[in-house]
Amino acid sequence: MATWNIDPTHSEIQFKVKHLVISTVTGYFRSFNGSIKTEGESFEGANVTFEADIDSVDTNNDDRDAHLKSDDFFNAEKFPKMKFESTSFKNKGDDDYELKGNLTIRDVTKEVTLDVTHGGTVDDPYGQTKAGFEINGTLNRKEFNLKWNAVTEAGNVVVGDKVKLHMNVQVVEQVAEEA
Repeated sequence: MATWNIDPTHSEIQFKVKHLVISTVTGYFRSFNGSIKTEGESFEGANVTFEADIDSVDTNNDDRDAHLKSDDFFNAEKFPKMKFESTSFKNKGDDDYELKGNLTIRDVTKEVTLDVTHGGTVDDPYGQTKAGFEINGTLNRKEFNLKWNAVTEAGNVVVGDKVKLHMNVQVVEQVAEEA
């Protein structure tokens, strides 16, 4: 079995949500970790785990970030991690995969399906084997108890329900220590 750990310096976890129905706000989780465990050379059937620190949410606005960390949204104090554990990782042809798993946000765990493109696997100049993945999906924030909302005088919703996830992840194969 091979273990591949996320390289956080070459990875990003991004989300996008509509604001006032007319524009999109982009945010990131700046602190995260995860791994992929594989049998053999293929990523088919791999076991994927991931977690992000809620306190690391960054939308380039301190007031908005504080609001997202509050009980109106993530409640970072009570639920400090967002977690994902795969249930299947299937090749759909060429470099495209379907990743299914259980996503936990706050106190809610739901199955999600994500689209994955394997960008390739290479050996870097330092002798490490690395693989890259682009991961995309959409979820309804209200299904995870991220229910806060407001309506403007004109009747526009302040925060959209649909959240787009976009992750660029580079993983490094871990070399077993010789005894």
